[in-house]
Amino acid sequence: MLDLTDVILNDGKTVQYEIFPEMDMLSYRFGSFPVTEKQPGTLEVENTGDHKLIVSGEIELEVEIPCARCLEGVSRRLKIRPELDLDLKENDYIEGYYLNVDQLIHDEALLVWPERVLCRDDCRGLCIKCGKNLNLGACSCTQTDLDPRMAKVLDIFSNYKEV
Repeated sequence: MLDLTDVILNDGKTVQYEIFPEMDMLSYRFGSFPVTEKQPGTLEVENTGDHKLIVSGEIELEVEIPCARCLEGVSRRLKIRPELDLDLKENDYIEGYYLNVDQLIHDEALLVWPERVLCRDDCRGLCIKCGKNLNLGACSCTQTDLDPRMAKVLDIFSNYKEV
């Protein structure tokens, strides 16, 4: 929590703060991801009067996200640059005279979340039968099996096969 008493009580005042993220995990509906590195960041808070604040800054976190193909953990750096207009009367980040920095970082990280993460461009993924990571070597499953999504196409061709 960041004490904003000085800014909140003085219209027109701007203060720059150095912040230190405390969270060890980012948890969303689609999973939980360990924060592997936290850098000190900065937040500038400006009181524009009429119970309103402008919060801006820069924070960097390194998060471990599973590869979309093989599920191995991949470190990704998230550069979070919040630009928020907060109403002191109604918002999710300010409790009394304190700013919940970790909640702000948590929500803003989602806005810069990578769409798809791969451990490497030529990741071979997992075997669809046994689940072995194919980047570590071939599995013993038969390779002639078709992708199950193509089974209906095979049925169509077998129905029209010449005798």
